[in-house]
Amino acid sequence: MKKLLCLCILILSLQSVKAVNFQGKSYVVMDSYNQNVLSSQNEHHVQSVASISKIMTAIIAIENGDLDDVYTIGEEVNEAWGSGVYIHIGDKINLRDLLHGLMLRSGNDAANCIAKNIGGDIPKFVDMMNKKAQELGLSDTHFSNPTGLDEEDEGNRSSAYDMAKLMSYCSQNPIFNDIVSKESYKREDGGGTWHNKNKLLKEYEYCVGGKTGFTKKARRTLVTRAIKNDMSLIIVTFNCGNDFEFHEKMYEECFEKFQRILILPKGIYQYHGHSFLIDQDLYYTGDETTKTTFKEVDNTMQVYVSKDSIYQIKKEGKLKTIIRYWIILLGEFFNG
Repeated sequence: MKKLLCLCILILSLQSVKAVNFQGKSYVVMDSYNQNVLSSQNEHHVQSVASISKIMTAIIAIENGDLDDVYTIGEEVNEAWGSGVYIHIGDKINLRDLLHGLMLRSGNDAANCIAKNIGGDIPKFVDMMNKKAQELGLSDTHFSNPTGLDEEDEGNRSSAYDMAKLMSYCSQNPIFNDIVSKESYKREDGGGTWHNKNKLLKEYEYCVGGKTGFTKKARRTLVTRAIKNDMSLIIVTFNCGNDFEFHEKMYEECFEKFQRILILPKGIYQYHGHSFLIDQDLYYTGDETTKTTFKEVDNTMQVYVSKDSIYQIKKEGKLKTIIRYWIILLGEFFNG
């Protein structure tokens, strides 16, 4: 009887860590620090991405606006339909409230108001979105509006891979992280409390943010980020009916399988007779098979893990390299 009970417990424990089968169009799991892909399926499939494109809307606003700026709502809110935060023409609301309405409640009216006031008009704001996409190397991506609506055209088109790269970039911004990590937000203008549609924040203790999306054309889209054991991972899924369950199970599988590995401590390295300075410890999320290689391309040394180039160092003279390294060490000493 005891043996049978132990066997049942073992079977249940194995089931608890087994990742749910992916039933959708595409997905990717990405290390948010190095942007290396840990698991994927059709990650470069391009389609309408619905409201997860508001991640770009948010970061453009954060980088170009002031959270305390107060906007007067205009006709632009009448051009938005679908999900909204119910702001009206003539209302006055600050950018901080609008960003929370955008990311927690997926407000299309908030998106249009942000776009008009940050960009001057909505088309100019969309130009800013596409320019940022080019800067980040999002080659699968093109934006046509700040909302993600796609009833009148093809909508904002991207891939799971590009949306993960975008989330990786945004996760370096503390204002963005603060907004998307909140389960709820009380409006500063006294207009009530908004609750986050990303239910993984409540259901999975390691989730630190994300964005939901849905249109009839795109179906369900979801971006989330989770941190555990010093690893920060991003999962993006397209057209996955059980997306929240899949994200949680896939996170647990990856956190169990992979680890954050120190591949090169900071210091001066000699390669092919040249001196190179690595000014920070280099980490990589991988497993026991992870190997580091080097390639010299033009005037740079590139550090590769598997097929991924994770760091590039410009070639310098030996004396200059040594001086820069000592400056870094002295800075760390005086800054504690």
